Amino acid sequence: MMLLTISEFLGRFHPVLVHLPIGILLIAAVFYFLSLREKYKALQQATSVALLLGMLSAVGSSISGYLLSISGDYEADIVSIHKWMGFAVAAIAIVSYFLYTRKSNAVKWTIGLMTILIFITGHSGGSLTHGSDYLTKSIAVTATKKEQKRIANVQEAVLYSDVVQPILEEKCYSCHNAAKQKGKLRLDGPEWISKGGKQGEVVITGKADESELIKRLLLTKQHEDHMPPKEKPQLSEKEIALLHWWINSGLSFDKKVKDLAQTEKIKPLLLSLQTAAGNEVKAKPQLPEASVEQADVAAIKKLTDRGVVVLPVAQNSNYLLVNFVTVQNLKEEDIKLLLGIKKQLVWLKLGNQPVTDDMLTSIAQCKALTRLDLNQTKITDKGFIHLQQLPNLQTLNLVGTAVTINGLTQLKNIKALQAIYLYQTSVDKQSYAAIKTALPKVAIDTGGYIVPTLPGDTTVFVKPKAE
Repeated sequence: MMLLTISEFLGRFHPVLVHLPIGILLIAAVFYFLSLREKYKALQQATSVALLLGMLSAVGSSISGYLLSISGDYEADIVSIHKWMGFAVAAIAIVSYFLYTRKSNAVKWTIGLMTILIFITGHSGGSLTHGSDYLTKSIAVTATKKEQKRIANVQEAVLYSDVVQPILEEKCYSCHNAAKQKGKLRLDGPEWISKGGKQGEVVITGKADESELIKRLLLTKQHEDHMPPKEKPQLSEKEIALLHWWINSGLSFDKKVKDLAQTEKIKPLLLSLQTAAGNEVKAKPQLPEASVEQADVAAIKKLTDRGVVVLPVAQNSNYLLVNFVTVQNLKEEDIKLLLGIKKQLVWLKLGNQPVTDDMLTSIAQCKALTRLDLNQTKITDKGFIHLQQLPNLQTLNLVGTAVTINGLTQLKNIKALQAIYLYQTSVDKQSYAAIKTALPKVAIDTGGYIVPTLPGDTTVFVKPKAE
């Protein structure tokens, strides 16, 4: 047992030692071929030293690599190729050194072969550490993201293949796959997950808090057993919560989300997957493509004198953002002041103001509007007759208003509409399906997000005040 521990310890020096022969032997090759020219003959002595150091480091790297290979953390076939290629580099380096010291003409062939073997060995080593696609991974990831399966209805999704597996693939497969099994653990298939690793099972059905997988995820980043390693992408709280729920729900590999009991904490997390994927809408520019002349200075002054904030939406743009946040005692006459800049007005914020349905009459004449914030205002379904006259409206904030599904369905003819925010409105949950039918391309944000408390979170208890 002690011998195995020592071999593992020495084997872990391989990632440090392996770069020495690569660099030194490649420099030796460059020095040698340069020294064949008369003007660089002075490099001959340096070539001899480089070959000697490269030979010794190659031998050391091969020994440490062999010790690392017997740990069983890597796929046997790829390890075998890398191991024998490494031995070949060390052997050819030894031959090259002795041929060079004896000034044999054959050394140029052995040095050339050695150079080729270094690249082959380095590639197989990279495949072991980072996966066989490590050279093209960044390109492949970009392409994959574009082709990821959309979750149109998260309740109809298969929990493992549609929710859990993508998390494991992105954050865990790099260390626990067919080619590399850190801790003799694979997570790239149901049978491997159930089998566990060197330390035994990593998931216990129905007992997430006792499962090694969850325990490792919740350790601090600085802890040596924390997974994934701190230098790699970490799982978000939402991802950990989903894995936690999956294990507690029976560790199913074939059941649909709708077939499993869902807590109040997990429901919004599941819904967020649907919102992010199934309801995704291709973003359009928030500004009109056509240019517009500068707004009338006198019209802007009337607004600013009333306390309205008027700002350009972008540098070198004549389009404007208007915010009534600092206006006191808002009246309908104040809203009518917007008509003086209606061609330039694209973003309008009226949140927390006593805006009524009648005031929307003037806003309906601002046809360039793309963003309209009416949160915590007094508008009702009656005001939508005016809102439907805004052809370029893309984002509409109705949080905290009295609107219902009857008003929202009046917006179905606004083709530019992308998102509506409905938190704390009079729209009931039973109406969400009907809204999506009426507005299929619009992302409906109902808010009320709940982030579950995890075992690793810090909870602060405050002593109640004495009455």
